[in-house]
Amino acid sequence: MIDDFSSNPFRSNIETILKTLPSSAGVYQYLDKEGTVIYVGKAKNLKNRVSSYFRTDANHSAKTRVLIRKIADIKLVVVNNETEALLLECNLIKKFKPKYNILLKDDKSYPWICVSNEDFPRIFTARHRNKDGSLYFGPYPKGRQLKEITDLIRKLFRYRTCSQTMNEKSVALGKHKACLNYQIKLCDAPCEAFISKEEYGETINKIKKILRGDFTWVKRELRNQMTAFAQELKFEQAEQIKQRIALLETYTSKSIIISDTMLDVEVYDYVSIDQNIIINAMKVVGGCIIGSISTKVDCKLNETPEELFTQAIIQTRENLSWNSKEIIVPHSLDLPEEYTKQSIPQSGNRKQLLDLCHRNAMFAKSERIKKETILDPDRWSNRIVEQMQKDLQLPKPPYHMECFDNSNIQGEFPVASCVVFRNCKPSNREYKHFNIKTVDGPDDFASMREIIFRRYGRLKAEGKPLPDLIIIDGGKGQLSAAIESLTALDLMGKIPIISIAERLEEIYFPGEQYPLCIDKRSNSLKVIQHIRDEAHRFGITFHRNKRSKGTFKTELCEIDGIGTTTAQNLLLRFKSVKQISETSLEDLTDCIGKSKAAKVYAYFHKT
Repeated sequence: MIDDFSSNPFRSNIETILKTLPSSAGVYQYLDKEGTVIYVGKAKNLKNRVSSYFRTDANHSAKTRVLIRKIADIKLVVVNNETEALLLECNLIKKFKPKYNILLKDDKSYPWICVSNEDFPRIFTARHRNKDGSLYFGPYPKGRQLKEITDLIRKLFRYRTCSQTMNEKSVALGKHKACLNYQIKLCDAPCEAFISKEEYGETINKIKKILRGDFTWVKRELRNQMTAFAQELKFEQAEQIKQRIALLETYTSKSIIISDTMLDVEVYDYVSIDQNIIINAMKVVGGCIIGSISTKVDCKLNETPEELFTQAIIQTRENLSWNSKEIIVPHSLDLPEEYTKQSIPQSGNRKQLLDLCHRNAMFAKSERIKKETILDPDRWSNRIVEQMQKDLQLPKPPYHMECFDNSNIQGEFPVASCVVFRNCKPSNREYKHFNIKTVDGPDDFASMREIIFRRYGRLKAEGKPLPDLIIIDGGKGQLSAAIESLTALDLMGKIPIISIAERLEEIYFPGEQYPLCIDKRSNSLKVIQHIRDEAHRFGITFHRNKRSKGTFKTELCEIDGIGTTTAQNLLLRFKSVKQISETSLEDLTDCIGKSKAAKVYAYFHKT
């Protein structure tokens, strides 16, 4: 870390945050010790950008060094792309006016495309939006992008851009004259009734579709034009049409919301973390996100996640003084209709906002888990173990777990494995391999009976502690075989035992006809799957090694001091045992060395 950061009294907290940064686009806020936002920035990759401030080899300006010394906390908001990050950065700078921000700190706004609320609508660009019923599309953070879109629309359609105030009555009275745009075929002159209100309205509706992103039909029409030009050998015009098609295909003017119809809404979503929830709240004004906050809500009186979510929304609105007439939520809530309108979107812009809100809630959860893992690894492990106790209805938390798996090929080279997990982590030193001794042929049930009996018979005889949970890789058959061995050892009922069937990830219990299906997203099932997969990996590796040794058999290995590798080298060089037996001592020495060569030569030249 740089010297400026080393003197920061909040260094430990910041270093923890840096370890949990996401690699997605978003906005970051630096706060001082009073909680005041002192800097707002955007990034395509939050992890790379924020970490760059605290690198040892960074060559910062004097202002940046002062900023780094004052940072006490970092807040993040994850968005979909860089454009959304830019727009959110603009709104946050305008809201907080951070001390160390210069760009976007003034009152300038990004331009919009306006479709005026008139009998014959005008289409023009505007920096500010008036509440006169006009439609606004955007905003457009890049001026070049705005120019390209307006130029495209201008080339495709004829519409008026003049500032004349006209309506059907004034047109009928002949109060207007066509301007130059009509002469150069950029306007159909509705001012002189050269086009009817209905026909002009159809043109405007087509333009609205493009601005909303619905331009499939435009592409089709342009492709037909391009084909026609190409057939007439007008390649220059065809190339121009091709460029317009490419522009349409790369048109990404949507940021989060494309029109001004969603003036003031709030978006809420949540994710569960143990018995508690993490809620994300977003405020949207004029189609732009102006604020986002994630909060952990603790369960106090066995409330359901839905109840916690409802309470959290009410508290958040009260604390932040939010009073939008519409809120966007993932499902219906027990809120009075007069309190606020609820929207439960299934598609469209509102659904995109809800998905973004959920992503921020998921990120907040992940960040919290990572921090807990870094700061207090045992705390997180204990939480998972306690959750497993509850999900599996165990008498005590399974801090010590053992899992068994067996492997063979048609009864050949039968082996088994036992892996040990402590505090949800592999204890590699305690892993065990088993060579099956009493089973002939492919009998997985008998193999399971043998290894369970051997493992816990030995632990019982030596007085060593027994595990808190036994996990069997297999279905009801393997579980029953293991139970037989535990019963014979008088350990049944003293050690909880379950099995997991791989096909549907079902959990079987002794004496239960039907399996238990745990939530696929739960940490309990993930731990069980992890220990099962580890037992399979450990067992199959041992089985492959044994199979490899067992399938390579040669007379050379019977020679004292000659192993598999040396035998393979000899056969690779001399092709057969007979050829090796006829080879001179000098040639053998050249291949495997003097000492081993003497042993091989002596073996085949006994007197």
